[in-house]
Amino acid sequence: MIHFENAAPVKLKGVGGGLWLTLDVSRPKEQLITEIDQVFEKLKHLAINASVVIDMGDARGHEEFFSLIQTRLMEKFEVGRVTAASQKPSAPTRRIRQRDLSKGWNHHRSDVLMLRGRVRSGQKIETPRHVVIFGDVNPGAEIIAGKDIIVLGKLAGKVHAGNPENQDAIVFALDFEPTVVKIAAVTVTGSEKTSHTVPMFASIGDGGILVQDYLKTNLFRKMPWPEVV
Repeated sequence: MIHFENAAPVKLKGVGGGLWLTLDVSRPKEQLITEIDQVFEKLKHLAINASVVIDMGDARGHEEFFSLIQTRLMEKFEVGRVTAASQKPSAPTRRIRQRDLSKGWNHHRSDVLMLRGRVRSGQKIETPRHVVIFGDVNPGAEIIAGKDIIVLGKLAGKVHAGNPENQDAIVFALDFEPTVVKIAAVTVTGSEKTSHTVPMFASIGDGGILVQDYLKTNLFRKMPWPEVV
């Protein structure tokens, strides 16, 4: 079964010798504070003297809120050090960006298979690349891709993105109603909803496949620079 979930407004993961706290600052601050408390209460003594990096993406103008969270973590949970995620690109990153701008992306060999039209029942499309379809994918059709699958229409067939082991791949559709979704080696069938009014995407997370509202989550929002894929 595919589980439809909203993106978690507060995410915590271990990075190196410390903790990385990601916040969706588009959510109400009261909600973020409550969920931060819940996350750190579960850590108990593990939070004591820990080094925490707070990541608010590319959002600006939240310095006061950062200071509030910083003080709260240090005083309430005895966290040792709280810093903000760096937004300044490294020297190698700057050189790569300049190289891309100087050479231009037009000369890059595309790794995307782009199709226009309806993929009908019984048809099968298989490629090691990304797939972008300007049209619908009917029930009984099958799409297999080594990377992402993007459907600018209704997706109602079977899809396998990230074939065989690319767990970073996603499946996106303007109308998300697939019969089977497989990403890398993880497979789910069916759905809990039959109609959507917003674009949805599936990705691997929380030990399974999550289907989320793209407009709310926008997994590419935090990327500081376009990447050639």
